[in-house]
Amino acid sequence: IKRNYKSSTDLPSRISRLNPAWNVSSTPADQDDLFLKASVLAGGEFFEALQSLHDSWFPAREIVERAFKGRKNGIIELEKFAPWKDHLSTLEEEAKDSSTLYILYPEDGPNWRVQAVPKEEGSFESRKALPEPWRGVRDDQLSKLTGIDGCVFVHASGFIGGNKTKEGALQMAQKAVDA
Repeated sequence: IKRNYKSSTDLPSRISRLNPAWNVSSTPADQDDLFLKASVLAGGEFFEALQSLHDSWFPAREIVERAFKGRKNGIIELEKFAPWKDHLSTLEEEAKDSSTLYILYPEDGPNWRVQAVPKEEGSFESRKALPEPWRGVRDDQLSKLTGIDGCVFVHASGFIGGNKTKEGALQMAQKAVDA
């Protein structure tokens, strides 16, 4: 298939579009104005990236690092949801320990999630997906199948599931580890 579209929304592309068109004459003053616009654009993105690191990335790292230190039997329990994949990858590399199979974290409200860790960063394949018989099953039917109260769902691919309680999500992860 021939590619007919090229993404051009990255920062260098957007800055490049601030240059005068090839067929439009411009003065040095015009070019200085455009350079100033480009500087403001690049500076704004830089400071937004710093703000994101400060407000989100570093706090998430702390949450994941605390949970990583308390991991048991291939399961990590986050005290609250935080972006964890990048941090887990780094922490495992530093510890030379890639035995984590599942991450537990609370959703908004009382429900909890159990999520399988990807085989590698960016992969849709899990190190150990939730058990095949659970996949695509919901609610009471899933609770009966697993023997765990409060089950909500397991995704058809087995990469994530949910339970109404923290204890139920932990039981799901523990049974999945042993499966």
